[in-house]
Amino acid sequence: MSEVKITASDVKKLRDQTGAGMMDCKKALSEAEGDFEKAIDLLRTTGQKLSLKRAGREAKEGVVFAVVSDDHKRGVVLKLSCETDFVAKNEDFINLTKRIAEIALDKFPTDLEGLLAEKIDDLAIGEKVIEQIGVIGEKLEVAGYARLEAPQVASYIHMGYKAGVIVGLSEAGDELREAGRDVAMQVAAMKPVAVDKSGVDQATINREIEVGKEQARAEGKPDALVEKIAMGKLNKFFKENTLLAQAFVKDGKMNVEQYLKSKHPDLTVTDFKHVKLG
Repeated sequence: MSEVKITASDVKKLRDQTGAGMMDCKKALSEAEGDFEKAIDLLRTTGQKLSLKRAGREAKEGVVFAVVSDDHKRGVVLKLSCETDFVAKNEDFINLTKRIAEIALDKFPTDLEGLLAEKIDDLAIGEKVIEQIGVIGEKLEVAGYARLEAPQVASYIHMGYKAGVIVGLSEAGDELREAGRDVAMQVAAMKPVAVDKSGVDQATINREIEVGKEQARAEGKPDALVEKIAMGKLNKFFKENTLLAQAFVKDGKMNVEQYLKSKHPDLTVTDFKHVKLG
């Protein structure tokens, strides 16, 4: 049987379909005897091998993207990680992250496992990421995903796609969207651990109390005051680390809760999701 001739146009076509390098495409087409489907499978196999080979590498760079539905009632935020800033700044990589985010918003899977099973370009998203490992040559992973629903959802993407936030508000209305964005920016800047103190887990509270007690004892405070001092430090922790109690970054004369009430008497935050690189 005569050898199948692989033309430059065939190689270009496969490259356009997969984004793989010209030499990789030529090799895959030769091994597949010109069969495009087999060639794509070969490139994906290369990606799987590379994925395993690079599994121990750190993927601390990447892109975080947040997106909200047209009716502003649903939002998602996700992170596609890579190894280098060079890849993270690549337009194709950024666009891939956006596409995955848009699929997540449309399908609205409950968790990361469900998201990775959704389809993109006739592949599961998880398989698409593995395919791109072979194309790019770095460890890639969808390393963070969160969603929320609320009467109104606002989003914020930090400069350079380094972090993304979605915030749920208790009230809807076009006039409240700026407030939602302001609060999303607050989350990105001040990194609260919960909406209010009721959302702080008990383990964190216990740890803060114990740290407060140890600090009081180290300062030589009498035993009778140690508990009271520790509770005071806990209240300070709540003020600095829960969203509604934090000083509003745009106007330090009020906290976030007061800012929201100034926009609408019943306005508050129902939930927030903050995904960042690192």
